[in-house]
Amino acid sequence: MSEPQENDVTRRGFIKMLATASMTMVGLSSIPTQAFASNMGITPDDTPSILIDLTRCTGCDSCALACKEANHLPSSAEPPRHLDADTYSYVGEFHVINKKGKEVTRYVKRQCMHCLNPACVSACPAAAMHKSEQGPVLYHANLCLGCRYCEIACPFGVPQFDWNNGLTPEISKCWMCIDRQETGQQPACVDACPTGALRFGARKQMLEEAHARIDTSPDRYIDHVFGEYEVGGTSMLYLSDVSFAELGFPANLPATAPPEETEKIMTKLPFVIGGLGVALSGAAAYTHHTDETVVKEEEEE
Repeated sequence: MSEPQENDVTRRGFIKMLATASMTMVGLSSIPTQAFASNMGITPDDTPSILIDLTRCTGCDSCALACKEANHLPSSAEPPRHLDADTYSYVGEFHVINKKGKEVTRYVKRQCMHCLNPACVSACPAAAMHKSEQGPVLYHANLCLGCRYCEIACPFGVPQFDWNNGLTPEISKCWMCIDRQETGQQPACVDACPTGALRFGARKQMLEEAHARIDTSPDRYIDHVFGEYEVGGTSMLYLSDVSFAELGFPANLPATAPPEETEKIMTKLPFVIGGLGVALSGAAAYTHHTDETVVKEEEEE
């Protein structure tokens, strides 16, 4: 007569391992939601935003110079032409063909886009990059590890690492003059613009104005508000009369934010790991049982 005791122990062990793995999967499945939870205190509609009408910009650099002054950054003989540790905003120059087939010069103000769901914040392992409750993406230098993951994660290439200050790493970027906002003022760049190319207000209001301009003057603008949907939406919104790709903007950006895609993967990962654990546990139990059977048969022989 066969002895079922050893087999029963193996089966019981396997069932215990299966139950443990299942409980682990259930527990882990809640982690991504907590890890990627937003701490933003206002809705996307109310997020402070800047509408930038490139058809109205004359390239005077007043915005970039005002940014330097407001942030106490070193001045230079020439206006800035790229982002660096001492430059949070600059104006680029492009020679393009507009909707009417006319060759024109277009000037593009560039700075942090202040994404609604920023990849830099998701990528930062030390919480140095921070989505403030007011809306702008801020940075805590005292928490920075100098890993520069934010530089890699940003789809717009904005965060700039201060290579001259390696012992105390620091990232430079636009803060949308949050200190001025807290005292009821507009960002310095908006205040300094002499042509009305920059408008400041709640994101919903700025989008409504942008679409109203497109509807009113369809021959003047392309039907695209850059930043409305790109990477989940940004607080910097652009109007133009030429393709944004021709003006140096990243082309074919997804409409979902990178952290949202990461969360989808992380949500499924515990179940994959749990399923693998169950499979390995089953294989181990089977192998263990097979080994015992082989030994027993050898002993009987």
